[in-house]
Amino acid sequence: MQFSTLGSSGESVSRICLGSMTWGLQNNQQDADQQIAYALTQGINFIDTAEMYAVPPSADTYGKTESIIGHYLHNNASQRKDIILASKIAGSGLPWVRNGGDITGEAVISSVEASLKRLQTDYIDLYQLHWPNRQSPHFGRHTPNTFKFSDSETAQQTDSMLDILQGLDKCVKAGKIRYCGLSDDTPWGINSFLKLSEQHNLPRMVSIQNEFNLLHTKDWPYLIENCVHEDIAYLPWSPLATGMLSGKYLDGQCPTGSRWSIKQRNGLFRDTPESEAAVKAYQDIAHQNGITTAQLALKWCDQIDGVTSTIIGATKMTQLKENIEAFKAPLSEQALSDINTIFKKYPAPY
Repeated sequence: MQFSTLGSSGESVSRICLGSMTWGLQNNQQDADQQIAYALTQGINFIDTAEMYAVPPSADTYGKTESIIGHYLHNNASQRKDIILASKIAGSGLPWVRNGGDITGEAVISSVEASLKRLQTDYIDLYQLHWPNRQSPHFGRHTPNTFKFSDSETAQQTDSMLDILQGLDKCVKAGKIRYCGLSDDTPWGINSFLKLSEQHNLPRMVSIQNEFNLLHTKDWPYLIENCVHEDIAYLPWSPLATGMLSGKYLDGQCPTGSRWSIKQRNGLFRDTPESEAAVKAYQDIAHQNGITTAQLALKWCDQIDGVTSTIIGATKMTQLKENIEAFKAPLSEQALSDINTIFKKYPAPY
């Protein structure tokens, strides 16, 4: 297993981060226990979760994933010290979380307490803001001609960020969290938090996790360059584009129990003719190199300069083993060249 430094935290994390959002809906406690145990034997020391999980989010599944991880940690207490455990506070918009309200400093403190109880641990290594209070550029899927930025909101937004940092600071000083990070944010969001941290001597954001894969590369080069120069760990989520880059959804297929078979998750905005054509082309390259399409996509993601650790998830142990295997050897120069040819043809299929 290869390791990288988690931004300015100095912590060493595996190049693979074990994602967990299916635990509590598609996967049960036994499945999760098997996945965690296997991941640890493979050298993975980084596990990511969120108070919002399982996914798709609902009042019924809220907090279930953290509780499942907590059950594992309770039964395997000696392993806690070897795990870099990350969780996230949900942003606004979910009526069963803070009545849909924004993230505030007070909400951070109460949410950390609730997560610690579910996780059955005394501390969280990396505590992240799941999405920003301002309208999320990722989840909103805005187009340039339908969205306007307002200078009048800047002061309000930065005041909100400062309040959040002050809440995080209290948790750090209490020993309940060690480091802070972002998720689904922008270069402006990163830099605003960094500026406020420096001005007010508050905890520094050490990481950001955003969607990044062969079909969705909006963070390269601008946000990733920002991360490299500001010592922010970049953690891609959905490196397989919710499974699309495995090829299992080609030609209208929807395997039973797969993510797209779940109501609200059937393709979302990713299932476009251009995405389908791109996946077929990448599948051809994978077969030429004797690997699966999923492994091609994961290898590519791991080899992007600036990527710290790629978040992978699986509903089956066979998938998890296949995905972990992908990180054991890099793609050849010829394979990368072939991928670049397809990428130029389909640079942004969704």
